[in-house]
Amino acid sequence: MKILITGGAGFIGSHVVRRFVNLYPNYEIVNLDKLTYAGNLENLKDIEHMDNYRFVKGDIVDSNFIDDLFEQEKFDSVIHLAAESHVDRSITMPTEFVLTNVLGTVNLLNAYKAHRNNEDGIFYHVSTDEVYGELTDEGKFLETTPYDPNSPYSASKASSDHFVRAYHVTYGLPVKISNCSNNYGSHHFPEKLIPLFINNIRHKKPLPVYGKGENVRDWLFVEDHASAIDVIFHKGAVGDTYNIGGNNEWRNIDLVKLLCKQMDEKLGRTEGESEQLITYVTDRAGHDYRYAIDSSKLMNELGWRPSLQFEEGLSKTIDWYLENEEWLDHVTSGQYRAYYEQQYANR
Repeated sequence: MKILITGGAGFIGSHVVRRFVNLYPNYEIVNLDKLTYAGNLENLKDIEHMDNYRFVKGDIVDSNFIDDLFEQEKFDSVIHLAAESHVDRSITMPTEFVLTNVLGTVNLLNAYKAHRNNEDGIFYHVSTDEVYGELTDEGKFLETTPYDPNSPYSASKASSDHFVRAYHVTYGLPVKISNCSNNYGSHHFPEKLIPLFINNIRHKKPLPVYGKGENVRDWLFVEDHASAIDVIFHKGAVGDTYNIGGNNEWRNIDLVKLLCKQMDEKLGRTEGESEQLITYVTDRAGHDYRYAIDSSKLMNELGWRPSLQFEEGLSKTIDWYLENEEWLDHVTSGQYRAYYEQQYANR
């Protein structure tokens, strides 16, 4: 089987690529990535010479390139992870999110429809829980929850989800969709909360917390997400959607304080020292209050379970960044520094 994995040099994508390359040596895995600021081939150094792995640089927004690639390669299946994914960036540059997340997805759907090699193949689209909008203190998102996106990012992902479903209904394209909660773990570009704060604590820089830090998120260990994608790809029903969550709800401020506590312990600092770095900044526009995923369909129908709880996963995550400071230093330069200053300097 020849599988195209898009966005495979990014955070989640690199974990999915590594899992499929290592566990399925009979699969030919082609990793397509534009290598933007968040794509890093250092994420895949351990598999880059594997016989069943190949990297292709390219942009899913380029329809001619995508069509030529699919015509040449005749992929059996696609696992589509390529996306602009940072909410703050979507607020300042929404058009980029429309181009990549919507038009890019449609380009892939068109190419797969025209050139797929195997009638039993799958177009698997990876999405987010943010398409559902926000929750109050009660309830969780189900696969049947109506869409209600509140940011340009979530609106672009909601649109791409709808296109994937439309191609299934209209053209009979075999598709699967999953919507996941916030991921954390190794190889995460430090624009997102956990790797950003780990890096800032290393350098004793401020920890910018939006509003009062009362927003609630469900956290999913990235390796558990990769295992869920594996299970859904192989065993999920065609045309179905599966929610993937870690059953780990945390208020942002409580998460930050736990992170500070674990960092102080690991760095040998005085208890409470890193908490002094917390700085409350102006809340993000359209900041959803709470997300929470109900994964019971995935667990009951396909037998998937998260492997660990948040405290353990956070400790493992911190250990990885502290053991890979060179990786962190490489990505926190150039374009990232300019973006960081623009995003947080005047808040």
